[in-house]
Amino acid sequence: MRTSPLHDKIDRAVAFFPWYGQLLKESGIDRSAIRSIEQLPLVTSELLERFYYGRDRPYSEPSGELENTAGRVSCYRTSGTSANRRKTIYYSPEDERKYIRIKADLFRRLLADSNIRTALSDMGTGHAASTAMEVFSRLGVKADSIPFELPIARHLERLKTLRPQALYTMPSILDRLLASPDEDAASCGIRRVILVGEIAAPSWQRSVAERLGLTDRDIVDTYGSIEIGTIAYYSHEHGRYLFVEGIKPEGIPAHALGGDPEPLQDGEAVLVLTSYARELFPALRYVTYDIVRDLRPIRVDGVWRQSFQAIVRRIGPELKHGEKISVYDIEDVVYRHLPEAHASIRVRGRKLAVLVDGGQGSSELFERIESELMDRIPEIGTMIRGGLLDAIQVLPADIPLEDKSMKQKKVFYD
Repeated sequence: MRTSPLHDKIDRAVAFFPWYGQLLKESGIDRSAIRSIEQLPLVTSELLERFYYGRDRPYSEPSGELENTAGRVSCYRTSGTSANRRKTIYYSPEDERKYIRIKADLFRRLLADSNIRTALSDMGTGHAASTAMEVFSRLGVKADSIPFELPIARHLERLKTLRPQALYTMPSILDRLLASPDEDAASCGIRRVILVGEIAAPSWQRSVAERLGLTDRDIVDTYGSIEIGTIAYYSHEHGRYLFVEGIKPEGIPAHALGGDPEPLQDGEAVLVLTSYARELFPALRYVTYDIVRDLRPIRVDGVWRQSFQAIVRRIGPELKHGEKISVYDIEDVVYRHLPEAHASIRVRGRKLAVLVDGGQGSSELFERIESELMDRIPEIGTMIRGGLLDAIQVLPADIPLEDKSMKQKKVFYD
């Protein structure tokens, strides 16, 4: 009997992650009786911290599939977990091949009307940065990259010298490039900007386009994560984000995650993803903790495709600040110095502040906490010191913080 792609995906997940098979059994789920993806349990951050993040090898090798390529399994590290361990996300050689192919196909579409021949990747660190050169090479685009360790002045110097037609970067880095009083990024010949990373509001994108002397359509936002890879991109033609090949999205209410959920506005949902292009990550109903607005299918070239209007914010204990950083990373530093304090993590645009209420903190102590936060994730500290990212500010709260009875593992967006 032929099996469906969903059943194949489940079987592969169980083979690579035996704990997932045990989870299905404990949930009373008969794999052979599954008819829709909604019957499967959600893969939450709690599950991943328990079974995947921070482990040296959180996967099995069914039938010796990885025996001949074990040395080629790639791992990428990001923010910390509640167990005070940095996350490690794994990609098999097949994961990498699919990622490169899907991303190259997307970039080919995004650059098709612009006759782009040169590009610059200014991406900081991580999976997207490490694979950018191969993606552009597949398109026949001559590309270069800038190491994240270099200070902002060197980034501007390289931008001015190379004069790339396309710039692949993060909103936070582009903010810093455009904010420099010494160089004019608009004079560097950029004709197309591809973004990935933090949320890029339409008003901010329009401002960037104007400052670079471009049209709105020349700024293209893409959406991805280190766990899943490339997820979606903004289509100017349709005025919405469209999902890439191999992604099955769902929108769930916040209360489906349990606990004490924060209320969502009408039309908003927590984005849940299944990826048919991922192998060494349990990408079956993976909870992204991103809030999307107006998730629904639309007709694209005669075919129904899932789409959404915008990413509103994130919920839960993690955010993007150049690279992912978690509430646990921040609180571990703050409460080590001020155990009786109450901290609130606030994001305004791409500026991150930690507001501290109580604990008798001094300006000198706040500066020491800021310095330690920079070193919590070395890559973030390097980019802050080099001027690529805004510093994480630690400030006294202007008014007493609410909910002092519990330390809330979430980020507040102003």
